[in-house]
Amino acid sequence: MKLRDVETQFGALTLTEDKGAIVRLSWGVSGSMERSDVLDAAALQLAEYDAGTRERFDLPLRVGGSQLQRDVCAAMSAIPFGYTVTYGDISKELGVPAQAIGQACGGNPIPIIIPCHRVMGAKGLTGFSGAGGVETKVALLRHERAGGYLI
Repeated sequence: MKLRDVETQFGALTLTEDKGAIVRLSWGVSGSMERSDVLDAAALQLAEYDAGTRERFDLPLRVGGSQLQRDVCAAMSAIPFGYTVTYGDISKELGVPAQAIGQACGGNPIPIIIPCHRVMGAKGLTGFSGAGGVETKVALLRHERAGGYLI
């Protein structure tokens, strides 16, 4: 595994690559600046997203865990920049209870790149597993100009 730190307005992030795919994005500093084609591309795309010049990531990703975890991450990846859906929307799409969808969203190993911040509860804003919690989720939504309803 290779690690690469990236500074963003949403905090210091660490990218993890394993066998040619991004497998994790976490908040914090690893102290590592390893290089590879995949890590270089991921760092560049995160910088572009942070600068407001990229709306969609194009990276090799590998999500571990259950089939449900992978299915929920695929559904979240399909949510366009600047839009939100509810746990219930994904629940209907996958035929799984909304609570299971919420748990899978919380277990997303590659937040921001797989945009779990774009998933809301039936009554609006819900938690966020990244550093800063809901405040970081709000910052990401505002960055995408999807947060007008939050004010």
